Amino acid sequence: MSAQIRPRNLQTIRELVDHQAVARPQAVLALDTESQAELSFGGLARHLTSIDAWLTEAGASVGRTVAVVMPNGLGTLRLLLGAMATGRCVVPVNLLSQADVLRHVLDHSDCSLVVCAPEWQERVAAALALIDRPLALRLADPQALTLNGEQPGAAGVPMPLSCMPPSPVPGDPALLMYTSGTTGQPKGVQLTQAQLCANAHAIAAEHQLGAADRVLGVLPLYHINAYVVTMLTPLATGGSVAMALRFSAARFWAQAAATHCTWLNVVPTIVSFLLEGPVPPKDQVAGLRFCRSASAALPVDHLMAFESRFGIGIIETMGLTETAAPAFSNPLDPALRKPGAVGRASGCEARVVDAQTLLPLPDGTTGEITIRGPQVMRGYYKDPQATKAAFTLDGWLRTGDLGRRDSDGFFFVTGRIKELIIKGGENIAPREIDEALLRHPDVQDAAAVGIPDRHYGQEIMACVVLREGAQASEAQLLAFCEAQLGRFKTPKVLRLVADLPRGPSGKVQRLKLRDLAPPGS
Repeated sequence: MSAQIRPRNLQTIRELVDHQAVARPQAVLALDTESQAELSFGGLARHLTSIDAWLTEAGASVGRTVAVVMPNGLGTLRLLLGAMATGRCVVPVNLLSQADVLRHVLDHSDCSLVVCAPEWQERVAAALALIDRPLALRLADPQALTLNGEQPGAAGVPMPLSCMPPSPVPGDPALLMYTSGTTGQPKGVQLTQAQLCANAHAIAAEHQLGAADRVLGVLPLYHINAYVVTMLTPLATGGSVAMALRFSAARFWAQAAATHCTWLNVVPTIVSFLLEGPVPPKDQVAGLRFCRSASAALPVDHLMAFESRFGIGIIETMGLTETAAPAFSNPLDPALRKPGAVGRASGCEARVVDAQTLLPLPDGTTGEITIRGPQVMRGYYKDPQATKAAFTLDGWLRTGDLGRRDSDGFFFVTGRIKELIIKGGENIAPREIDEALLRHPDVQDAAAVGIPDRHYGQEIMACVVLREGAQASEAQLLAFCEAQLGRFKTPKVLRLVADLPRGPSGKVQRLKLRDLAPPGS
């Protein structure tokens, strides 16, 4: 890896595209893991005019919002980048959305155009039929490097500046991404061109990424982590992404090797699945510098097992949709990382405050983590009340995460304020219960939540996903928990489940687990 010039003063997607198209026009920005089709920096820049014309004709002029209902693919990536680079705001729709959430996102976002993959046409059309305003609908192939009806410029012919669409400015809205939310309808997080670029630059600097680096992109592009880390960061560095349609545990290592990836970007669920699979041949992992885990807390035992099993160091990070993905990162140097910590503030400031007074707390004291920096969202779309509640008067974002900072500046997250279990007046972090259960060899995944109790106020319920073929009973797991945690913190109720409910960022939606509580809880 060689040091690269980092154009940190570039604050729009268009500036990033133009910069790389001049610096390395033939270099690959994105590679399809299946077809080996490629999208170059120069190819993306050459076609901005035709993308602009297609979007305008389809009903989304400059400054309007475009919803994208498409799975991963070079065509999806090209559309997202092209739309932002030509001054549109994009809404990547979570493909796991239920029908009522899909309708809400399309309606609430005020999008003027919905672009969807053919297999989504029927569901999108049904949602649009329930919206009382005109919206255009266009189909697009997620894998194709041109849109239906698009008239791209001749390959290799530079587009005259007079023909290019106007460039957006740093404060223009670029992304409207809806959070999963544990209650009610999801909220739309507004992120500007500058906020997205700020975090792409911060990630590049944190991991010392350059033009020689390629990431394996297995997370969906409607996921804020994939959107910023695996799509925008290579655009900022001149590196590249090997784009997979979806995560496949069986093909993961072979895909990384075949496309010459140098780093991996995953979530804890993927780590868990990979630990279930075989150890790849050494030649398949030889070129990998590191693996980064994000979006949710990674159990320390899983981190240690992954590094031991595969010989690849894990950099644990954490962020929110509201911070354009990571706001914390462990160092690149393995000797400086702290297992169990989400890392130090990255590209921003962070502090721990008392959740009631909002006053800063000393190191080592648990409180609410707050963040301030150039990647922090503008606010929630059309929700001034929620936006006001999300920020302190002096501009710090309230994350809702409980945690502490140590004397070295590393942050440790213990849970969500709304998910804290208060049993008999004692605060219990659900993650403590999770990690105890995850130490059992039969447990693949686990999550604890508080449920009502007439004696203690709240009791503990845990939901557990067993490894394939495992036979541990509820009674055996409760006994194991008691040996780990003592009787007071051992769950009163334990449920064996096939899966845990997760939002698009991979975080467990704990409050939804309460639906599994015994009647009368």
